[in-house]
Amino acid sequence: MKRPGQLWKIPGPGNRLAASLAMMRRARGSSTTHLLRRAAEHDAVWLGAAVVLGLSGDRSARRAALRGIGSVGIVAAINHTLAKPAARSARPVLDAFPAVFPRPSTASLPSSPMASAAAFASGVVLESPRYGLAALPFAAGLAWVRSRGGLDHRGRTAAGVVVGVGAALLTCRWWPVTPEAAAAAASPRRPAPALADGKGLHLVVNPSSGISWSSNAVETLRALLPEAVINVFEPGDDLPALLDEAARRAVADGGALGVCGGDGTVNAGSETAARHHVPLAVFPGGTFNHFAADLGNQTLEDVARAIRAGDAVTADVGRASSPDGAATSGQQQLFLNTFSIGVYSELVHARERLEKRIGKWPALAVGLAKVLATGSPLSVVINGNPRRIWLLFAGNGIYHPAGFAPTYRTQLDDGLLDVRAVEAGTPLARTRLLLAVLTGTLHNSRVLTTAQVRRLDLEILQGEPHFAYDGEVTEATYRRLVLDKLPRAVTLYRPADQDQWLR
Repeated sequence: MKRPGQLWKIPGPGNRLAASLAMMRRARGSSTTHLLRRAAEHDAVWLGAAVVLGLSGDRSARRAALRGIGSVGIVAAINHTLAKPAARSARPVLDAFPAVFPRPSTASLPSSPMASAAAFASGVVLESPRYGLAALPFAAGLAWVRSRGGLDHRGRTAAGVVVGVGAALLTCRWWPVTPEAAAAAASPRRPAPALADGKGLHLVVNPSSGISWSSNAVETLRALLPEAVINVFEPGDDLPALLDEAARRAVADGGALGVCGGDGTVNAGSETAARHHVPLAVFPGGTFNHFAADLGNQTLEDVARAIRAGDAVTADVGRASSPDGAATSGQQQLFLNTFSIGVYSELVHARERLEKRIGKWPALAVGLAKVLATGSPLSVVINGNPRRIWLLFAGNGIYHPAGFAPTYRTQLDDGLLDVRAVEAGTPLARTRLLLAVLTGTLHNSRVLTTAQVRRLDLEILQGEPHFAYDGEVTEATYRRLVLDKLPRAVTLYRPADQDQWLR
C-alpha cells in the first residue's frame, strides 16, 4: 500500500536510473521540448494562433483560422462528453513518479493536447495548405515530444491524431471547403479600356470597410497604378455622391470607376457603374470580400493587372423593386450577392458577434437558436401562394453548397435567382430547423424550400419587413416587391489568366 507522498515502485534494476532521469526532466523546465509540451497543454494556444491568422488581413487565412478553431472546439466537446468518462488510461512515467509528475485531474483515452494540435493543423490545411505548412511542424513536434518523452503511450498519441483529423473533416459537414475553382471562370469576356499605369481610373477607397484594410493600402494602390485618381472616403462624406462624381469623370476620360472596400461599398459602386455604363474595378478591401472572391480578384495586384491589360467580364445585378414603379427613386434596391427578408439579417449579426470567439458554425447554431426563440415568422404570399416563413434568401446567381449556408458561386451571369425559404408552417418547425442545421442535413429537410427562378413576386402580409442586401440592413418602405435581375448589367475587370488556374 503506497503511503501519501511515497513514490510508486517500479520493479527491475533500473529504478534509480529512471528516478534520476525523471528528476532531471523536471529540472529542465526551460528546455524547448518542455516549452512545446506546456504550450499545447491548453487550447488557448490555438485560439492565439487563430487570432494571428485572422489579423493577417488575408481572406483564406481568416477562413483557415475559423476552421482550425472550430475543429478544436469539436475535439473539446468529444473529450468532455465521450472520452473522459470512458477511461483513465495509463501514463507510464507519470504513474511511476507522482511526486515528480503529479497526475492531471483530467484524463482521456486519446491524448487531448495531441487531438487539439492535430485538429487545428488539419483544419488550417483543409482551408489553406500554405498556412497549414506553418501549423503542421508544431503539431508534429508535439507528437514527437509526447510519445518519446513518455508522457503518453504511442497509442494515445495516435488516437489523438485520429480524433483531431476526424474533427477537422467533420467541419466540412457544415462548412464545405471552397474549391480553388470556385470563382466564376465561365463568365464571358468583354472588352474594357486598357489603362496603362491606371490613367483614366477614378478610384474610391473606403478605409472603414473591414478588418482586411491596412494603413498602407493606398500607398500600395498608388504604386501599382501611379496615374490613377484615388479618392479616400472620409467620415462625413457622402459615398453615393463621391462615387457618382468619380463615375462622371471616368466617362469623360474614357476610363473606369474603381472601388476598394467591403461588399456594401462594392454594391454602391456597381449601382453607379451600371447607371453610367462605365466599367468597374473591384479591389478587395473589406472584411469578407464575398463578391471579389467569386469574381476571382483575390489581391490588389490581380485587379491592377487586369486594368493594365483591359481584361474584363460581365455580371448580372439582382434587383428588388416595387411592382408599382421599379425605376422610381427609393423604390428599388440592387444587390450583387444576396437579398433576404425575415430573421436572416438578425442571424447574420448574431453569428458575426460570436464567430471570432467560437468559430463560424458554432456561432451560427447559437445565433440561430437565439433568433428563433425571440423572433417571429412572416406571413407572405410568394408567387400567389400564401406561406409562413422564418426567412427568404435570394442569391444573385446559383450558390453552392445546397442547404442553409450558401458560400460561393461559379457563374455571375446565369440569369437566375437562387431562392431558399425556411418554412414556419410545418409542425415543430423551429426544433426541426435547429436539428437539421446542427446535423448538416438541412438540404434534405422539409423546412427548407429551394428554387432557381428568373423572377419572384413577393408580398408581406404580416410581420416586420426588414430587408438585408450585400451585408446591409434597411427598413422596407413597401410590402410588395418583385425580385428579378438586370442581365450582364456591369462590366468588371478580372485578369484573363485567372481563367486558366481557376478551371
